[in-house]
Amino acid sequence: MYHPKKRFGQHFLHDRHVIGRIVAALAPRPDDHVVEIGPGKGALTRELAAHLAHFDAVELDRDLLAHLPSIFPPDKLTLHGADALEYDFCQLVQKGRKLRLVGNLPYNISTPLLFHLLDQAHCIQDMLFMLQKEVVQRLAASPGGKDYGRLSVMIQYRCRVEKLFDVAPGSFTPPPKVDSAMVRLVPLATPPVAINDEAQFARVVRAAFASRRKTLRNNMKGLLSGDDMTALGIDPIRRAETLTLAEFAALSNATSSAP
Repeated sequence: MYHPKKRFGQHFLHDRHVIGRIVAALAPRPDDHVVEIGPGKGALTRELAAHLAHFDAVELDRDLLAHLPSIFPPDKLTLHGADALEYDFCQLVQKGRKLRLVGNLPYNISTPLLFHLLDQAHCIQDMLFMLQKEVVQRLAASPGGKDYGRLSVMIQYRCRVEKLFDVAPGSFTPPPKVDSAMVRLVPLATPPVAINDEAQFARVVRAAFASRRKTLRNNMKGLLSGDDMTALGIDPIRRAETLTLAEFAALSNATSSAP
């Protein structure tokens, strides 16, 4: 009998109603190139198999990698034994078909994994993930609230975010100590704001949120002066959580064009 491993943050989804809602939200067509991240013991995987001619899955746990082939033959499911945090998902693209990612992500790696996937967004059609509810709220947050932060800005620059539905702890084994939620992330063909230098944009956003209680003037010392911000129409005594995506773009473009 398999026991979930704490080091992998494993909470296996078993609620068939929730699994049905996930598959309905994904609405897979037989020829879609779906990749499941963290298939676990295969509860969602079984439902995906009923709708897809073939799909891939990325799993780190060696015990599960040994178990899953007994349920899913290789002509239906190709398993990749790898750490999703380091995996090159773009290598799976075939015949120009972008990937559709789905999974119940381990909550202890969800944020770094999302940033890892953003770097490969050009290979991805959409992503449908189970995450900690608090993380989904941060992904979808608007400026001015406590949930709005670096993750909100960086994700919304690259993706359309749609919160789908909440999931109670009892839907998992073992039940997590937090509520969960499903979210759909759709990479944008064209970002909603124009950025001169994406690496600099990431640095500016990180600096602005370095200390949430400090003003932009204090957090961005060495990047832009208070006068520079004022010239952009941005009050330097504001805090980062009040800025729109367009205002972050203005700050970034000003720093990247500065001598």
